Amino acid sequence: MSPGQCLPGVAMVLAPARDVPNAPVSPPCCPDVPALPVTPLPPCAPLPVPSLPQVREICLLFARGVNYRWQSMALLALQEAAEAFMVRLLEDSYLCSLHAHRVTLFPKDLQLARRLRGPEAGGI
Repeated sequence: MSPGQCLPGVAMVLAPARDVPNAPVSPPCCPDVPALPVTPLPPCAPLPVPSLPQVREICLLFARGVNYRWQSMALLALQEAAEAFMVRLLEDSYLCSLHAHRVTLFPKDLQLARRLRGPEAGGI
């Protein structure tokens, strides 16, 4: 094998430099390959719950016509709970796709994850 080529099937783990924070590091198996710089993650995006009129409409459907008033902290709590539910569901469904030896997430993985969770955890 010539220098600068990685072995097939070898995972390249990037470790940060000890003396310089956020310094690019070459993979250990390929010292001649230029390293990519470490980029910081973007700030958090807006939370994925619809606006207040849509929340009121959904509340009217489930509260049998009673129009409740919403506090801003209640809406933030609803947004956080919805985001946590969606993230956990996607994590579980990705594990289902990995179990099937795939890296692509299919709708059947989401359905299986919801079915395995049971009715208490938002499943079917």
